[in-house]
Amino acid sequence: MEGTVDGFRYGVATPLAAYVMACLGGALGLRCIVRSLLHTGSWKPGWLALGAASIGCGIWTMHFIAMIGFQVEETRIGYDVGLTVLSLAVAVAVVAVGVFLVGYRGAGGASLALAGVVTGLGVAAMHYLGMAAMHLDGSIRYDPPTVVLSVLIAVAAATAALWAAVTVRGFLASLGASMAMGVAVSGMHFTAMAAVSVHVHGSTPSWAGDAPTSLLLPMLIGPAVFLLLAGVVVMFDPLLVLGDGEWNRPARPGRDEKARKEPPGRSWSRH
Repeated sequence: MEGTVDGFRYGVATPLAAYVMACLGGALGLRCIVRSLLHTGSWKPGWLALGAASIGCGIWTMHFIAMIGFQVEETRIGYDVGLTVLSLAVAVAVVAVGVFLVGYRGAGGASLALAGVVTGLGVAAMHYLGMAAMHLDGSIRYDPPTVVLSVLIAVAAATAALWAAVTVRGFLASLGASMAMGVAVSGMHFTAMAAVSVHVHGSTPSWAGDAPTSLLLPMLIGPAVFLLLAGVVVMFDPLLVLGDGEWNRPARPGRDEKARKEPPGRSWSRH
């Protein structure tokens, strides 16, 4: 029989929390990528890796926070730990491919398109891998046109995010880009969930494993703590603290050049 699917068990609480996590991961990732463009030395791969991990963790936590609100009334839902962790690894690894492509090759048409497609497909793969980790007394079916639409949204969202990462400057602009990215990523998730229908095997409620909250909430602690630490690193980095001011201000040729050439202590002699 067809199961009764409800993706909003706790009302707007889980979608709102999921959106906030997507925005947080996106904001941290964008700022890390901007930071990598400011200094092309040995730290650049580290900043790009931190940005990719932030975006990947943000997308993954968004997905599973939203899934806490997903239920099928006729059966309980459980999750396979191995596939759930694998979906996190896929999210971070594939986002890293796109971030490093754009970080080293810029936002040219070909590199941006390739990075956007790879990253978008990775986001979609993370979503459906996370869905494959779900255990219930029934079979999950997907509406193919809606699945294709969700993948297209993922590719478009990834491309726009990577473009913003190398072109957007300024804190407010980055904040707006991260909020738009949160809308796109969340939109991809809920579009994909609209494709889901469940055929329940039994006629009475059954148990399919641990409750989502007992498994997912502890697993979400790690990525959430990572995003918090990444936020601390970004907040206390000098170039990003002054990022919209001092380092981005064009030099004044006359005075700045004179200051560089003038010997130390010379200015005191004038008084």
